[in-house]
Amino acid sequence: MHRSDRKMENRRVTMNNKTNLLELEEHMYPLVDVKTPNVFRNLFPYSEVPKIAFNDRVVPHHMPEDIWITDTTFRDGQQSRAPYSTEQIVTIFDYLHKLGGPKGKVRQSEFFLYSKKDRDAVIKCMERGYKFPEVTSWIRANKKDFELVKDIGMKETGILVSCSDYHIFYKMKMTRREAMEHYLNIIRDCLEIGVSPRCHLEDITRADIYGYVIPFCLELMRLMEFYQIPIKVRCCDTMGYGVNYPGAVIPRSVPGIIYGIMTHAGVPSELIEWHGHNDFYKAVTNSTTAWLYGASGVNCSLFGIGERTGNTPLEAMVFEYAQLRGTLDGMDTRVITELAEYYEKEIGYRVPSRTPFVGENFNVTRAGIHADGLLKNEEIYNIFDTDKFLNRPVLVAVSNTSGLAGIAHWINTYYHLPEEDKISKDTPLVKMVKEWVDREYESGRVTILTNQELVTVISDSCKKLNIPLPGRKEASTARKTVPDSEL
Repeated sequence: MHRSDRKMENRRVTMNNKTNLLELEEHMYPLVDVKTPNVFRNLFPYSEVPKIAFNDRVVPHHMPEDIWITDTTFRDGQQSRAPYSTEQIVTIFDYLHKLGGPKGKVRQSEFFLYSKKDRDAVIKCMERGYKFPEVTSWIRANKKDFELVKDIGMKETGILVSCSDYHIFYKMKMTRREAMEHYLNIIRDCLEIGVSPRCHLEDITRADIYGYVIPFCLELMRLMEFYQIPIKVRCCDTMGYGVNYPGAVIPRSVPGIIYGIMTHAGVPSELIEWHGHNDFYKAVTNSTTAWLYGASGVNCSLFGIGERTGNTPLEAMVFEYAQLRGTLDGMDTRVITELAEYYEKEIGYRVPSRTPFVGENFNVTRAGIHADGLLKNEEIYNIFDTDKFLNRPVLVAVSNTSGLAGIAHWINTYYHLPEEDKISKDTPLVKMVKEWVDREYESGRVTILTNQELVTVISDSCKKLNIPLPGRKEASTARKTVPDSEL
């Protein structure tokens, strides 16, 4: 019997637990060790905008029973900003633990190990004794980096595993076979000392999925079977080329990538993770798509801070989770606001004002007709009870059309006044503020009033009226005010 015929005869027959039907493995996937790099120039012509092509091969949804979020705030999130201090890392880690809730929906957090500051942070975070987030590391695929993992006693580490010919041929100056052996040697070193490897398949959306990625993942599964140690696969959309459209061709198809790794390489959902970048505004939708088609984990950073345009925002995937599952599963979303405040006040990072869920103005209404609707019933123009989930009551911006009721509403919500302390439109304070607003617009003003202006006017008015400032809680609505240019 010819060798190729024997391979075809040995194709696996397995039961699909979703359909309860036997399935025959259609193809064998050996490494295709090309002499020249395949960089899919037809899809990625460097002098043109990249192309999205379709072949209408549609793969099925395969949402895992359990899905979760992992965090890269201290790794990828540190590649585009000033490094965090050890104390800042530990504080943020505490917040992530609280955010993830008792079920640990924020499953892991990964760290650099290169500086003493980062190593100190790793040790202090491990000393917290939290079950979640698990503390993991990230290294390059070399012996020197591996020694750092051994020295600190990590149970799991991510390993940078470039998988596109762009990286294999142009960066590493290797062939596909040489690259595969290089990576497998490091992975074996991890397994030999009981460290669980997490393979970061860099630039997967420009890689030969069935000529390199699938054969490589098949080798990983063989190693996992031999050593009986989990090996995770992180699909890294390094340049943000991934698309979620049904019928799009690989390597840009997120459904196609996840399906291939799961079905043809045999990697179980709980060992598949998606890591997206936002270069083409698709980080969130691609991460959600990875969940829908079989990846249990999506890798994120707080506020999307990361290389170039950033990563998938962690806070976005918290609410994606709730929308897909119909529950937060114990995640405390109010922590998202606490984190935003911490970043602004303690780290000096200012969240863009219109960022969903966390920006100063994400639920501020300025249009007159919207403001009128909010004053009648906030459900008309607010996405959900933002006060309940984020400690962020909806705000109506004050302008020449706000009226006494609008000003009273602004004071009550901005200062987060409880029901018994709310002021009415007939109070002297509201009337005095309204007189100032009228004078501003009568003098020719055409712009919306800023929060800082209103706070100053209210403070001055309270002094003139000899009344105390409205009592307020320290909430997100009373955060650092937004510069006029942002309004």
